[in-house]
Amino acid sequence: MLEQRIDYTTALPERTKFLILGAVLSALFLTSLDQTIVSAALPKILADLGDLDLLSWTSTAYLLVSTTSLPIWGKLSDLYGRKRILLVGMAAFMAGSALCGLAPSMLSLVIFRGIQGLGAGAIGAVGLTIPADLYVPSERARLQGWIASVFAISGIIGPFLGGFLTDMISWHWIFYINLPFGLPALAAIAIFMPPLESGLKRVQIDFLGAGLLILAVVPLLVAMSVDHEKYTWFSPLIVGFLSLSAVSFVLFLGVEKRAAEPIVPLSLFKIPSFNLLCAISGLTGGSFITALLFLPIYVVNVLGTTATEAGIALLPETLGFLLTAIISGYLIQHTGRYKTIMVVGLILLAIGYGGLSTFTVSSHIQEVWLWMAILGFGIGATFPQVNLALQNAVPYANVGVATSARLFFVQLSQTIGGAIFGAILTAMITSGLTTGLQPIAAKLPPEIAPQLDPYTLRNGGMAEHLKTLDADLARYSVENRTQISEQVHEVVKDAFATAVSRIYSYTLPFAILAVLLGLFVPELPLRKSNQVKTESLGLEA
Repeated sequence: MLEQRIDYTTALPERTKFLILGAVLSALFLTSLDQTIVSAALPKILADLGDLDLLSWTSTAYLLVSTTSLPIWGKLSDLYGRKRILLVGMAAFMAGSALCGLAPSMLSLVIFRGIQGLGAGAIGAVGLTIPADLYVPSERARLQGWIASVFAISGIIGPFLGGFLTDMISWHWIFYINLPFGLPALAAIAIFMPPLESGLKRVQIDFLGAGLLILAVVPLLVAMSVDHEKYTWFSPLIVGFLSLSAVSFVLFLGVEKRAAEPIVPLSLFKIPSFNLLCAISGLTGGSFITALLFLPIYVVNVLGTTATEAGIALLPETLGFLLTAIISGYLIQHTGRYKTIMVVGLILLAIGYGGLSTFTVSSHIQEVWLWMAILGFGIGATFPQVNLALQNAVPYANVGVATSARLFFVQLSQTIGGAIFGAILTAMITSGLTTGLQPIAAKLPPEIAPQLDPYTLRNGGMAEHLKTLDADLARYSVENRTQISEQVHEVVKDAFATAVSRIYSYTLPFAILAVLLGLFVPELPLRKSNQVKTESLGLEA
C-alpha cells in the first residue's frame, strides 16, 4: 500500500545531502566503535565491578538486542520515516552510553549495554538505508568507500582508544566519549534531515509479529552465547531455548502471512536477488567472524606475539577492505556493473580462507599479513556491493526492512558461527593437548604429572604453568627439565595451530558456496530513479 512520496534524490540540494550523510556516518562510526573499544577495558571493568560470570554479557547483551531489533527498526523506518527512527535510536544509544559510564555494578552495566544495543540496532538499520533515500542506485556506488571507511577506521582505532582512555582517565570514558561526538550528529539530523518517508501507508503495527520475532531470535542467541562447558548443547536449558526459538519462528511465519503490514514482508522472498544476497550475507558473515575471533589466538599462542602485535596482525585485513571498497565503488560508478566485482570479491574471500587453513607451527607473521590482506580485499569488494545490489533489487518502499533483514542475517550468522566454531575450536585444542601431553606426563614423577593440565594451558596459562613446572622439576631433581618445558611448549603450539587451521578449512566450503550463489545473482541495471514499479520486481504494491 503506497502513498505519494517526495523523491528526496532530486528534492534535496547536494549541500543538505552532504550534511545529512555526514551526521549519519558519524552515528554509524560510534556504534561500530563501541563494538571494539570495550574489549581493551574489560580487565579494568572486571577489577572495579567484579562478577566474572557476567563479564562476557557486556558484549553479548549489546549484540543480542541490536540483532533482534534490526528488522523491527527497519520496518518502522519504512512506515514512519527514517528521521524519527534514527532520532529515537541515537537518543537510546547516547542514553545507554551515559548510563554505562555511571554503572555501579556488572549487572547494571549489562542492562545498560542492552539499551545501547537497542539504539545501535536502529542506527544500523536506518543508517545504511538513508543513502538509498538520498541517492539513486546508479549514484550510490561512490558512497561505498565512505561507508567502508567508517567501519575500517573504527576497527583500527577502537582497541587503541579503549586502552588509552582506560589507562589515562578511566574505563567510564569509553562510554562517555560517545556524547560529545553523538550530540552534534543528533542536532544535525534534527535540523537538516527531512522525514525521509518511504511512501508506505501507515497501518496498525504488527505487534504480534514483532513479539514472535523477538521470541524466535532472543532464545536462539542466548543458547549460542552461554558457556557451553557449563551448559552442554543437549542440556535442558539449551534444548529448551532452541525449542522455544523454533516454535516461535514457525508461528512468526504464520502471522506474517496474514498481517496487513508484516514486520518482514514475506513477499520479499519472492525476489531471487533478495534470497541469494541474504544467503551470501549469512555465509560470508558467519565465516568472516572466525578470522576476527581466532586469528589473535593463533598469533599469540603459536607465533608468540604480544596482544598488541596480535591486533596489528588484523590491520592488513582492515586496510585491504578499505582500499578495495573505494576502488570497487569508483569502478561501479563509472561502469554500472557490480556483479563481476562482487564475484571476484567472493573468490578472494575463498582464497583467503584457503591460505589461513595452511597455518602451521612453522608459519611466519608475514604469511598472516598476506592472507589477511587477501581476505580484506575480498571483503571490500563483496560486502558493500551486496548491500548495493540488494537495495537496487527491492521496491523502494521496502528498502528499509530489506536492508535491515540483510544485516540481521549477517549478525545472526556471526553469532551462530562464532558459537559453533568456538565450541569446535575449544574441543580440538583440548583433545590435541590431552593427546600430546600424555607421553610427557608419563615420564614425570607422580607428584608433578597432574600439573600438565590441558584446561589451564588451553585458557592461556602456559607461561605461568611452565614456570611452576620448571620449579617443581628442579625441586625433584628431574634431569632435562629444559627439554621437558620445550616439549610442553611445542605440544601447546601444535594443538593451537592444528585447531585454528582446521577451523579455517571448515569455513572454506561456506566461502565456496557463497561464490557459487554469487554466480546466480542476476545483475539488474542500477536504477536511475527511486520511482520503481514494484510489479516489475514480482511484488504487489
